Amino acid sequence: MKHFFIITNQSKDENLRLTEYIRAYLEKHGKKCDIAEYQGNADKNGTLDARDYVCSIPEDVDCCIVLGGDGTMLQASHNVLGRDIPILGVNLGTLGYLAEIEKSGIDDALKQLLNEHYVIENRMMLRGVMQGDIHDEALNDIVIARKESLQVISFNIYVNGMFLNNYHADGMIISTPTGSTGYNMSAGGPIVEPGAQMILLTPICPHTLTTRSIVLSADDIVTIEIAAGRDDAVLRAEASFDGRNGIEMKTGDRIEVTRSRQTTQILKLSQVSFLEVLHRKLV
Repeated sequence: MKHFFIITNQSKDENLRLTEYIRAYLEKHGKKCDIAEYQGNADKNGTLDARDYVCSIPEDVDCCIVLGGDGTMLQASHNVLGRDIPILGVNLGTLGYLAEIEKSGIDDALKQLLNEHYVIENRMMLRGVMQGDIHDEALNDIVIARKESLQVISFNIYVNGMFLNNYHADGMIISTPTGSTGYNMSAGGPIVEPGAQMILLTPICPHTLTTRSIVLSADDIVTIEIAAGRDDAVLRAEASFDGRNGIEMKTGDRIEVTRSRQTTQILKLSQVSFLEVLHRKLV
C-alpha cells in the first residue's frame, strides 16, 4: 500500500493530534497520506461531526484509516462504497466493535500495516428499495421506526413473497451480522459472528410477550409493509440506513430488503477472534 486517506471524527481527536501523528508516521516511511477536508458549522467546542466532512477520496487510494467510533466507521463505509478500498478503524469512542485497534496500540498497528501483516474481510451489506426507485445500502442495519411519539406501528413481514408475521412494535431492525452488535443487540437480538451470511429481523419494543428475533438466509428477500393502525388509522414511520438518509413511510408503503451486491472491506491486523473481542467488550 502506497497511498492512505484518513477520515477523522474531529470531536474525538482534539486538534487532529492523532490524525497528524499518523500522517507524519506514514510520510516518514515513504507513503503518501491525505486527510479528509471539513466544512459545516462547528459546535460550541469548535469541533465537527464526522458527517460534516467533505470526502472526495483520490482514485489511487489503497486504504482508508478511520479515527472515531462505530458511527465514523459506518460513514466511511458509505464513502468508499463501490471503490474496493479497505478501511482500518482506530477506536476513539467507547465500545467500538467495528474499529480494529485502540488508540494505545497505534504504533504497533502502523508497523503491521506497513509490513503488510493483515487480512481483509468482506462484510455483507443490505440494500433497501422503496417504491421501486428510492434505495440505499447499509453495512449495519436498516431501521424502520415510528415517526410520531407514542405511536405503535403495525408491520407486515413477507419473506420471498410469502407472509411471515405481523408485528406491533415501536420499530423493526433489519440487520447484517456486522450490525448484530449495534441496535440489534440493544433491542435484544442475537449477536452473530460478523463474517457470517444472514439477515436478522428484530422488533423494537414489541407489544407482545412472545415475539422474538428471526434469522434468515442472506439470499432471502424481506419485505416490510406498514399496515393500517387501529380503526384503519394511517401510521407514519421513517426508514434509516446505518442511522442516515431517513425516508418517510406511511401505511401501505413497502420496503424490500436484500443482500447488496456491494461489500465493505474491513482491514484486520490482529489474530484475535471475534469471541475474544466480544468478551472484552461485554465485561
